[in-house]
Amino acid sequence: MEKLLELLKENYPDVDFTGNRSLVTGGTWDSVDVVNVITEIEDAFGISISMEYVLPENFDSVEKIWAMVRKLS
Repeated sequence: MEKLLELLKENYPDVDFTGNRSLVTGGTWDSVDVVNVITEIEDAFGISISMEYVLPENFDSVEKIWAMVRKLS
């Protein structure tokens, strides 16, 4: 999870990933941000995130993103 957190902090330094549990549903990220995050995650972890996983709840927190990455790895 450290690698994911570093990647997110590098691309979004102003976001508090340890305390934010509503990155998408709370409006911190929009659809463009999610697409960018998907690209970064796919490149960093060598996975493919299919459309069935592109749901707001899968990107609302670093923990939820990490759970998805682990499932797809």
